Amino acid sequence: MELRYLTAFVAVAEELHFGRAAKRLQMAQPPLSQQIRQLEKELGAQLFERNTRSVRLTSAGESFLGPVRTVLDDLDLAVRAVKAAGRGEYGRVTVGFAGASSHEALPLLTGAVRAAHPGIALILTGQTYADTALARVAEGSLDLGFVRLPASRPGVRTRVIGEEELICALPGDHPLAARERIALTDLADQPFVSFPANAGSSLRDAMVRACESAGFTPRVVQEAPDSHTILALVAAGVGVTLTLTSVQHVQSTGLVYRQNLMPCLTKPLFIWMRHLLRIIKRN
Repeated sequence: MELRYLTAFVAVAEELHFGRAAKRLQMAQPPLSQQIRQLEKELGAQLFERNTRSVRLTSAGESFLGPVRTVLDDLDLAVRAVKAAGRGEYGRVTVGFAGASSHEALPLLTGAVRAAHPGIALILTGQTYADTALARVAEGSLDLGFVRLPASRPGVRTRVIGEEELICALPGDHPLAARERIALTDLADQPFVSFPANAGSSLRDAMVRACESAGFTPRVVQEAPDSHTILALVAAGVGVTLTLTSVQHVQSTGLVYRQNLMPCLTKPLFIWMRHLLRIIKRN
C-alpha cells in the first residue's frame, strides 16, 4: 500500500469533495480518484459513498480514518526526528522544578519541545528547589530549572519568564478571611506553615523577608515539602502561609486566598546553562 494513497484518502475524507481535495494536494482530480479506487481495491472495502452531488465516508471509511491519521502523524514525527538528528538536535535535557507554581510554564515548555524538537527527551526532576537547582546547573547534572529571584551563581545564566505576587493563604473560617486584603502586620501572631528551612526554598526565603520587613519573624509550626501539602495543612487549620498567585489553582475545602496590602513580587526564572533551548549533544 503506497503512502500517497493514505494521504489522498485523508484529504478526501476531510474535504468530502474530490475537487477540493485535489486542489489541496496540488494534483488533478482524475489521478486522485484513481488512487482512491486503487486503495479501496487493496483493502477490499468501499471507503466513500459518492455521487454527482455529495461524498461521504462509509462505515469502513470512518473506521479507517483514525488509524491512518495516526500512521501519517507518526511518520511525520519520525521524519522530523531524523532531520533534527542531522542538525544535532537530539539527546536528553534535564529540567528541575519544584512545587505547584510550575504547572503553567512547564507544560508549555514540554509541549513546545515535543513539537519543534522531537529528537529531544526531557527528563523532569521534581522537588528541585532554588539552591539545589542553581548548584546542579552549575555542576552540570541539571541543564535548566525553574527558580525565583534573587538567584545568581557564576557560570549560570538566567532569563525572567514572568512575575508573581506573594499572597496569603488561610483557613476559610479564619477571622481574617472576611477581609478582601490583609496587611502583613495582621499575621504577626499567627502560626505559619511553610517549606523546610533547609530545603533551599526561595518561596520560604521570600516569606521570611516579607514578614521581617513588616516587623516580625514568622512562627513556623509545621513544615511540608510541597505547596499542595502546605495548602492542605492550611485548609485543615494548622496555620497560615504566604504563597504565590501561580498556585491559586490549588483549591481545597476550607482554603481561601487573600492579597496583601504590602505585596512582594518574586520572579520565577528558567536557569539556562550553555545554550537557551539548544540541545546538548550527549546521551
